[in-house]
Amino acid sequence: MTYATLVPDVRQDATDPALPATMSLSHSQQTARIPKHARSSARERILEAAYELFSQHGIRGVGIDSIIERSGVARMTLYRHFASKDALVLAFLQRREERWTRNWLQYEVEQRATDPAERLLAIFDVFDDWFQQPNFEGCSFINVLLEMADPADVVHQASRDYLARIRSFVEGLAAEAGVADPAGFARQWHILMKGSIVAAGEGDRQAARQAQDVACLLLNQRRGAIRD
Repeated sequence: MTYATLVPDVRQDATDPALPATMSLSHSQQTARIPKHARSSARERILEAAYELFSQHGIRGVGIDSIIERSGVARMTLYRHFASKDALVLAFLQRREERWTRNWLQYEVEQRATDPAERLLAIFDVFDDWFQQPNFEGCSFINVLLEMADPADVVHQASRDYLARIRSFVEGLAAEAGVADPAGFARQWHILMKGSIVAAGEGDRQAARQAQDVACLLLNQRRGAIRD
């Protein structure tokens, strides 16, 4: 059974915010962008509580009781909207993709540059701003992937797929930039991205700049291979 069939209602609500939620904003600031009538719904309150707690503390570190307390709903209400914790985690990951990958990372990259090669490098400029934030919490997709390490686990599979979609975004930019073997290049670039996030989590707030230096060498090498 796939995560898509496990949770048929995890799609983004029509009332979710359309504006990009930049990572420099606190959770309360991000939540303020959501219409009040959406925040007042039980499902929305549950998902927002889970989003905040899972982002900050991981999956295993957060119990259902904490989510119930934070959201202010009854236990039966939570299970009426989400049949299991896995279902809630999958909804969280889907919302994380909407806010983190699309509305923040892709949006910011596209705002900072128009040339595809420059957009590739801009990824690390965006990361650099992110790494300086006092509320830096790392990549939820990486965190959940490592927490739920069994490759057969539905949550592990979902995290892997969301990471793959980030890599697809990079591959698209690489193809537009005229890079040789865009798919292979995207895997290398994604390793630099993920590595810099882990390094920032270790306390190296200059990790994005260091990764960008290596990325420049890789980009010049692979673009040169086309010309040769």
